[in-house]
Amino acid sequence: SMISKSIERAQQKVEENFFGIRKRLLEYDDVMNSQREVVYTKRRHALFGERIGIDFVNMMYDVCVSIVSNAYGNLSFEEFKFELLRVLSLECPFNEQDYLRLPQEEITEKIYSALLEIYNNKVQAIAKQANPIVQKVFAEQSATYKNIIVPISDGRRVFQIITNLEKAAKTDGRELVRSFLKAIILVSIDEAWKEHLRELDDLKQSVQNASYEQKDPLLIYKFESFDLFQAMLEKVNKEVVSSVLKAHIPLS
Repeated sequence: SMISKSIERAQQKVEENFFGIRKRLLEYDDVMNSQREVVYTKRRHALFGERIGIDFVNMMYDVCVSIVSNAYGNLSFEEFKFELLRVLSLECPFNEQDYLRLPQEEITEKIYSALLEIYNNKVQAIAKQANPIVQKVFAEQSATYKNIIVPISDGRRVFQIITNLEKAAKTDGRELVRSFLKAIILVSIDEAWKEHLRELDDLKQSVQNASYEQKDPLLIYKFESFDLFQAMLEKVNKEVVSSVLKAHIPLS
């Protein structure tokens, strides 16, 4: 009887420990799942959203806010100009005196206005370049082909953009830019998300050492994973905006 009760207590203790471990693992997974939901929502918007152009200009504004907030009071004017060129291929739209005296919000608005003009010009340029070919294929082969493939480069990669032939023809080529936006957003999100998952795995392993310092590993994981997630979203925005502003149809 004593042995049976001793075994029963030991078994109960083991089961409680396993339950605690499973509960802890689920709490770690909850953090990842909440981030996954945000990422999948962004992917769905890119796949099915009719407002993808508006989504892009919002991303563009977020990039402006990020660059200015990181630079304001930290970078010299020359360093700031280099950052604009490096990330956005943008010549600074104001002089050093404005950089030193204007408030952060006004600097952000000036950069955003300059980027918006470049983006609108980019849309028109790509559409104008592609439209003659689109119209020719639509007039001659619309009964045969529903889609058309057009190469678009961001200077580093060449994307084979598939777009609806009829929509491209009826919008004078602007539908091609919309298809490119969809493609670059999806590629950037997928690449960044895979890298982020690896970082979360590494973080989960590293925070376990915090228990030896009488700290809660889960709490540290939540804070640091949030910082990583914010950095990932910022990286995606910069990648997308940079690629779109550098986009062009290769001549050969």
